[in-house]
Amino acid sequence: MNKPSIPQGTRDFNAATIYKRNYIFNTIRQAFQLYGFEPLETPAFENIDTLMGKYGEEGDKLIFKILNNGLDNPNKHLEVTAAFQKILEGKPNKTITERALRYDLTIPFARYVAMNHGQLTFPFKRYQMQPVWRADRPQKGRYREFYQCDADIVGSTTLMNEVELAHLYAHVFNMLNLPVTIKMNNRKILAALADICGGAEKLTAITVAIDKLDKVGIDKVKEELQQRLLTESQIETIADFLKIKGTNEEKLQALTQSIGNHSLGKEGIADLQFILHHQDPTNPLPLEIDVTLARGLNYYTGTIFEVKATDYNMGSIGGGGRYDNLTELFGVPNMPGVGISFGVDRIYDVMEGLDLFPKQLVKGTDVLFFNLGPEESNRAFSLLQNLRAQNISGELYHETAKLDKQFKYAEKKGIAVVVIIGSKELANNNCTVKHLATGQQNTIPQSELVNYLATFESGL
Repeated sequence: MNKPSIPQGTRDFNAATIYKRNYIFNTIRQAFQLYGFEPLETPAFENIDTLMGKYGEEGDKLIFKILNNGLDNPNKHLEVTAAFQKILEGKPNKTITERALRYDLTIPFARYVAMNHGQLTFPFKRYQMQPVWRADRPQKGRYREFYQCDADIVGSTTLMNEVELAHLYAHVFNMLNLPVTIKMNNRKILAALADICGGAEKLTAITVAIDKLDKVGIDKVKEELQQRLLTESQIETIADFLKIKGTNEEKLQALTQSIGNHSLGKEGIADLQFILHHQDPTNPLPLEIDVTLARGLNYYTGTIFEVKATDYNMGSIGGGGRYDNLTELFGVPNMPGVGISFGVDRIYDVMEGLDLFPKQLVKGTDVLFFNLGPEESNRAFSLLQNLRAQNISGELYHETAKLDKQFKYAEKKGIAVVVIIGSKELANNNCTVKHLATGQQNTIPQSELVNYLATFESGL
């Protein structure tokens, strides 16, 4: 018999983990609503044409494709065999795959806007908190199934949206007590660099290569650019660009000298200046211009963001940017948009590594009623329901058993209080309440149990 297992890049979550994850989810959700975003959910899978071709060459390779039903039809054997060969070559084939698991939440959102734009009020601000799937190589902080929490604004070109989203990032991470750096760049700046280095058609090649800089280093980036047929002069221009360092103001000056004469470069620099200058100088955001930031997704057109934890070695824990042409992919032009995403799974790993979760967060059952016989358990269950009506969580031990066994159950589950109703308590209409942490024990009337537990200093 095979030992049970789960697919690589996926995880099971126990109760303690779920409490902590929900703490992150609830913090993000409250911030989304505070900033005026409304919720949306889309299907776990989309038509494959919706997803393919939207994420660039590298992204398309990571899309999980779903096999069609009915592939066991013997009459289709030869057709299916040929189609499988195309799948192995990385080419989608509708004989086998018409649908795919969603790769992110942005493209499904763009599809939703394209399908429903006639009924939406613009600017449309939505948030979405759902799992996504990528056929990536599993490693620390990188999973094949993981959650994204996105906030997007469509139908508006004002850069105040970028300012708002930068503040939203800072608000959430401040609430989580997680120090971060919000890195930003602008695709117009990268487009200007590409134009200087051979033309707009080089943009994808350059951004895909630059996006790997942190992982592989400058020498490997140069090798990839060579493979993508850039000249030595063009590669050195890019390498010099990537060396820009200093404060935000010093980087803006260096960018102005480097690409400031290019119209797109000038626009991109102005966008970054706008965002930097629209914040409270007495409480500045942790914004940092990073010219190496590329975000290798094809749909970005303006400012791009990436969030890094400042005290922990982890990849990005958030990212996003402006995508002014995204819905045009679905036949709806002139629908500008900008959005950000929180990587909950990586945020969890960082917070766990830095011990940032509140200590009182993991909270299970408050009260356990001992089961000491049929009549006693009936009375206990009635009192238990009274507690639940007052939002005090509790349970009745599942069977009649010795006191020692029931005490051990309470201790293993971390239950703070046990309530004992034996034959004597039953006859006298009272109960014995014991607080396991202190050993304190009191006998009180059953009629006073709810009020006693509601006001007890244990925090129930």
